[in-house]
Amino acid sequence: MTATPISFRPVDSDADLLACYPIVRQLRPHLASPEAFQQAVAEQRREGYRMLAAWQHDAPGGFAGYRFQRNLIHGRFLYVDDLVTTQDERSSGVGSALLGALKTLAREAGCTRLTLDTGMDNALAQRFYFRNGLLARGMHFGFDLR
Repeated sequence: MTATPISFRPVDSDADLLACYPIVRQLRPHLASPEAFQQAVAEQRREGYRMLAAWQHDAPGGFAGYRFQRNLIHGRFLYVDDLVTTQDERSSGVGSALLGALKTLAREAGCTRLTLDTGMDNALAQRFYFRNGLLARGMHFGFDLR
């Protein structure tokens, strides 16, 4: 674990959102500007998107974007859209702590499951998820409509 204390808080203010942009850009490089990030978040918030950051001192060291959903196969669940730490915090425990905070939020909200997707070629993320108790329970299929 990292020696620096971690605190978790929702990303609700514009200042916090902009502070998280450099981290999110590592995961979502197509968000080429802070304004593009703000616009994408504004649109997703209308669909229930929420954000949680892992703060160390006054800077975010990790970011998660998530939403509560319900479907016939899982009932109520928490879907993690985005989960990323700063390059410097990888392997320091921040990601595991952030995932733990998401699990707590899911349990408190009455969810029966936490789920996320990752690319088939993202072996480092897959190892992280396995180490943190997430299991591959299926395959996500998609069709590009563009």
